[in-house]
Amino acid sequence: MKPLTEMTPEAGSTLKRNRVWFKAFQQRYLYMMSLPFVIWIFIFSYVPVWGWITAFQNYKPKDSLFDQKWVGFQNFIELFQDERFYIVLRNTLAMSTMGLIVGFTIPILFALLLNEMKGQLFKRSVQTISYLPHFVSWVVVAGLVYKMLSTDGGAVNQLLMWLNIIDQPIQFMAKGDLFWGIVTVSDLWKEMGWNSIIFLAAMAGIDPELYEASTVDGAGRFRKMWHITLPGIRTTFMVLFILSIGHLISIGFEKQFLLGNPLVSDYSEVLDLYALKYGIQMGRYSYGTAIGIFNSVVSILLVFIANGIYKRVTKETVI
Repeated sequence: MKPLTEMTPEAGSTLKRNRVWFKAFQQRYLYMMSLPFVIWIFIFSYVPVWGWITAFQNYKPKDSLFDQKWVGFQNFIELFQDERFYIVLRNTLAMSTMGLIVGFTIPILFALLLNEMKGQLFKRSVQTISYLPHFVSWVVVAGLVYKMLSTDGGAVNQLLMWLNIIDQPIQFMAKGDLFWGIVTVSDLWKEMGWNSIIFLAAMAGIDPELYEASTVDGAGRFRKMWHITLPGIRTTFMVLFILSIGHLISIGFEKQFLLGNPLVSDYSEVLDLYALKYGIQMGRYSYGTAIGIFNSVVSILLVFIANGIYKRVTKETVI
């Protein structure tokens, strides 16, 4: 004879479905508020995926999508046989990796220093000044960089000559081996303050009692940062880091397009510029779409690989 409290599998699944629908009804206003954003993502992120089929065609704008000539993987074969593609891929990975390392370490250090400041007025003033460059257009930033590194009265050359480090001005923007560093430093100046905001928010959520207990135990300021603050923001750091790894291939083109010139094209051209040049300017739309598919597939793989490594090491997962 079965106990009265024992529940059949069918009844258990029904009860679970009822709970899900009941919770959804309770949160119906939240779902309604999120609906416009879901529609926006669907229209601009999922509907365009339909255009991926042009990568397997010899697309001509004069014909409809289904009247195009199908070429299979020919565009991808041409892509991987192009020597320029590997130069562009090298530039993309080099600049994105440098930006990833510098763009995380410096903002975290900056956030740690701001978090240790006692004067609230000075702290807020420094924080506000630091993230203001985020709102400046890359067109303006590129103009400032060109002016600072100019051989004709540029501040950097003037300072180096005043310190007797160099005898004559250096043409920074004409040296390809310096271009990656220039882009990384420029991006750091522009985004450092903005990127530190989320780390400051994570630090604000750490329990103050942990700091009080460590003070009683005799821990200094640096030990508190190392044993309390940094472990307290580890989850936030890893989530942002893994998501940023997914953008190693798709880093945009604004910085490289505005700071680059024909003298450094072998170091400044990235995959997005490569797709723009061959896909739009030369009218090879199918070839440009193939480059975009390569970017998307590699980005997804990088995210899953990074998440898998993080899960294996820490027994936690982001995705």
